[in-house]
Amino acid sequence: MSDLTKTATASVDSRLEGHRVELTGYCYRMLGSAFEAEDAVQDTLVRAWRNFDKFEGRSSLRSWLYRIATNVCLDMLSAGNKRARPVDLSGPTPLAQAALNPLPENTWLEPMPDGRILPSMEDPAEAAVARESVRLAFVAALQHLPPKQRAVLILREVLAWKASEVAELLDTSVASVNSALQRARATLTETESVAADTANPLDAEQQKLLERYVAAFEGYDMTALTALLHEDAVMTMPPFDLWLKGHEDITGFMLSFGASCAGSRLVATEANGTPAFAHYKPNPEGPGFVPWALQVIDITDGAISGMHCFLDTPRWFPLFGLPDHLPADAA
Repeated sequence: MSDLTKTATASVDSRLEGHRVELTGYCYRMLGSAFEAEDAVQDTLVRAWRNFDKFEGRSSLRSWLYRIATNVCLDMLSAGNKRARPVDLSGPTPLAQAALNPLPENTWLEPMPDGRILPSMEDPAEAAVARESVRLAFVAALQHLPPKQRAVLILREVLAWKASEVAELLDTSVASVNSALQRARATLTETESVAADTANPLDAEQQKLLERYVAAFEGYDMTALTALLHEDAVMTMPPFDLWLKGHEDITGFMLSFGASCAGSRLVATEANGTPAFAHYKPNPEGPGFVPWALQVIDITDGAISGMHCFLDTPRWFPLFGLPDHLPADAA
């Protein structure tokens, strides 16, 4: 390969790679899966690289990549599977009837690190929309939409594409795009839950709330934790279908089924546009702490309204770049 060819190849690679984060965010909203989204983007970039000589520049490179990514996602969604949260599948389980029943991995909506799906934005308003659109509740609501409606709503409402641009991408008419958007909005109105508070950057009260949460959780102080929980707080634990509502059942579960988590440590991270923590519990086989859950936290009206604990840590901790062990003196 000549130096000129190497330079041209590197230039194409760089141009394509520059769109990876925003494409991953788009595919994640479409698919509800962290790993499927990354697979879809990799497929998109490979297809684009192989066909770059056919890219005629009639649209922008970004639009061309979104067209490829949309087709990849629609193909992946053709099997009809849609991902959900435990709260989408059943009512809350009273503590007295609690049982841990796992469901297959492809049942669940998956968490995603902010850095993989939220590109840097100078406009605070645009950044807020982007973060809002990757909340677990919003992505779960998107799963209720047929795939093409999902694409239309994301492109129009989240990415602010014009109806004509979406129509060109989907090879359809502007009227069809507007109709799909109207139907998608109506479905979301029926399905989406109350929005959690915006938490980036954290304001002083939110920061204090999370500091108190960490202290209460690490101290396993259920009285202190109860004072921080919203009256309608929920706790979910994928891959188990069980979910709990209300501080009495949540703290009761933590003192019974979850008693081995006493003395845990929490390490701050970010997921789905909201605060999150890597939860390490005491190592039962020796010193230090071992991964137990990735907690994604919802804050509503100044209180903790959601503790979404994803327990498949061999998948989540590497994705979030988290260590697989904490030393005994971890603070």
